[in-house]
Amino acid sequence: MSLYGVMRTGVSGMAAQSNKLSTVSDNIANVNTTGYKRASTEFSSLILKSGAGNYDSGAVETHVRYAISDSGHTQFTTSTTDLAVQGNGFFVVSNATNTQQFLTRAGSFVPDSQGNLVNASGYYLLGQPGLVTNFSQNSLAGMQIVNIAQVSQVPVPSTAGTLTTGNLDPKAAVIAGPPGPASYSSKSSIVAYNNIGQAVTLDVYMSHTATAAGLDTWQVQVYDSATGTSLAPATTFTFDTTAVGKGALAAASLTGLTVTVPGGAALAMDLSNLTQVGSDFSFRATVNGSVPAAIDKVDVDEAGHVTAILKNGQQLTLYTLMLADVASPDNLTPEPGNVYSTNMNSGNAQIANAGTSGLGTVQSGALEESNVDLADELTSMIEAQRGFTANSKSFQTGGDLLDVVVNLKR
Repeated sequence: MSLYGVMRTGVSGMAAQSNKLSTVSDNIANVNTTGYKRASTEFSSLILKSGAGNYDSGAVETHVRYAISDSGHTQFTTSTTDLAVQGNGFFVVSNATNTQQFLTRAGSFVPDSQGNLVNASGYYLLGQPGLVTNFSQNSLAGMQIVNIAQVSQVPVPSTAGTLTTGNLDPKAAVIAGPPGPASYSSKSSIVAYNNIGQAVTLDVYMSHTATAAGLDTWQVQVYDSATGTSLAPATTFTFDTTAVGKGALAAASLTGLTVTVPGGAALAMDLSNLTQVGSDFSFRATVNGSVPAAIDKVDVDEAGHVTAILKNGQQLTLYTLMLADVASPDNLTPEPGNVYSTNMNSGNAQIANAGTSGLGTVQSGALEESNVDLADELTSMIEAQRGFTANSKSFQTGGDLLDVVVNLKR
């Protein structure tokens, strides 16, 4: 046995306990860091070959491990862009230029001055533009920074309308010729939107044109209220007035009409709910389309669809967030800013839609807390302190014995 060996073993032990104390200190410092994963120091022995009658002390080496696959508790917030992964998987983030991609569980995203979603560490959230389903890829390439500011002021032209309730008065006098501003039985108006989001009022004129046994005939024509011009020829509708028909449109009758909105698109009106029963005239219709509007709020569903809800009620799916996973998450390489990069031990990143391919779902309005247990860390701190002190004693004892050997010559 060498006294120098005893001292070197003591130094090795003190260095190992220092490493353990370093991971404990880091864990305690990040106990409130969103998405932080606990680090731990594992010890392994280095044994020197010894003879039958003597023992050569070896050393101890340390390996740092990260509990990346262990989820932290979920903390709920009031921000819809605070995101957490429920289950397996990581958000994909990048630097500001999207030249380096990383994985993270830290989902505290807020829009920057340009509308890009960025977390507290300065990493930008990535996703696939639009509504994307059944997507998978063995690379992080091709994803874009999620931006929620570029959809403001988007007009939607009217293309479809539906008559919710409508009735034509059977007592209306019969009028010859197509309906129009100069001659009609009933009139209503609907508001549609052209290609640039301007509201256009359309006047709907209706005339009772014929009465026959079991069938009544009406004509409907749509005019531009601003100019008084017809937008399409009159459309004829026939109603079954028998006991069986109960005033509904006849089987052979048309059930809709199509007009072109001035400055806009073709508008198809579904009038299949139109009736002619013994009641007053009524006409209530709904039409799609909207004026330009800014974003009111942003929602993210469990499938990762980022949807902008505009102030006019319109909803637009802007991006689909993809989740990433690797074969061995605990072997990912930690990088500054609470993100991870892949390496040979972790395996390559695979991305897919949330809720598919064994991946978890996205929880909006929530954050994943650090998985550090403060009580465990304080216990480990005491263990490291005691271990360091004990190793220092073996080093000191070896030094004292070496002094005795040196003094034998005196």
